[in-house]
Amino acid sequence: MDVLVVGAGVVGLACARALALRGHAVIVAEKTAGIGNGVSSRNSEVIHGGMYYPTNSVRARHCVAGRRLLYTYCESHGVPHKKCGKLIVATNDLERAKIESIHQQGVANGVEGLALVGGNELRAMEPELSAIAAVHSPETGIIDSHAFMLALQGDLEDAGGVIAFNTTIERLTRAGRGWEVHFGGAEAGEMPLDAVVNSASLGAQALALATDGYPPERVPKLVLAKGNYFGCLGRPAFSHLIYPAPVEGGLGTHLTLDLAGRMRFGPDVEWIEEEAYEVDPNRAALFYASIRRWWPGLPDGVLVPDYSGIRPKLTGPGEPPADFVIDGPAEHGLSGLVHLFGIESPGLTCALSLAEDVAGRVAP
Repeated sequence: MDVLVVGAGVVGLACARALALRGHAVIVAEKTAGIGNGVSSRNSEVIHGGMYYPTNSVRARHCVAGRRLLYTYCESHGVPHKKCGKLIVATNDLERAKIESIHQQGVANGVEGLALVGGNELRAMEPELSAIAAVHSPETGIIDSHAFMLALQGDLEDAGGVIAFNTTIERLTRAGRGWEVHFGGAEAGEMPLDAVVNSASLGAQALALATDGYPPERVPKLVLAKGNYFGCLGRPAFSHLIYPAPVEGGLGTHLTLDLAGRMRFGPDVEWIEEEAYEVDPNRAALFYASIRRWWPGLPDGVLVPDYSGIRPKLTGPGEPPADFVIDGPAEHGLSGLVHLFGIESPGLTCALSLAEDVAGRVAP
């Protein structure tokens, strides 16, 4: 089959790779001049364990399976990564109940090695941490996300796939059992293809609404949740990732480490109406207050604005979080068409598993 994948983020590249390895002729249309220039380049670069999500949800299934595939892939392709582990911490009894529930959910989801720790054991693991209990997730890690995407691109191109940069997809119209793709850019035109995978992230809803015959009522709303990150000056004080009990819209202002060991805090949750990536330095006051609940020794003046990302959420403030949406022919009845909606965290961890799912829906 001739297949178009829209979007050269981590999930789009993984889908394109999976399709190309199955023998299909694959083109990736990317509106920017390079890979991973959107949501995929603005995240925590964490390999998630999979303990937060309802059992048998799309996120839970693909996070656990995707994590296992991702570690194997990193080893085989030389992608820099580190299985450093994570602590989800409680600073009071209410938070203790929250993390105990997360532990139970993780066990139900098949997450390996989860353990509740506290007291001397917790202090020995992280002397600077102030908490009464924590869930230890030894399978959580960090990754060089750009190196991962470069490896996916290499696999795709080795299998005969190509990426068309600076190419926007404006609409999709039916052409027999396939699709006529109308694209913009320097050489605008049309192209007939057998199948299309919409992995456009923040642009997924707009493309779905511009898809001939696709019911507009199937297009979920897009809610933008900005996550700001602050870097931290000075030597690292922790060896594990540190996550507080979750908050509405996200997992709380947590500590991540990059592969050089430098500390970074975020993301917070800032509900916005339109894309904007500037980090307001004044938000540092909120970060200091949040972080000092579990790291009271955080010095003054060490947090510096770093970067921000935008989560393509399907629900807003006060609403229960939505699952990933993979809308394929079995659901909407149009052959050769898969729309992906709301692929936010843990999308990077899920990417390889999601890709196999999507490839199977494109050509069962």
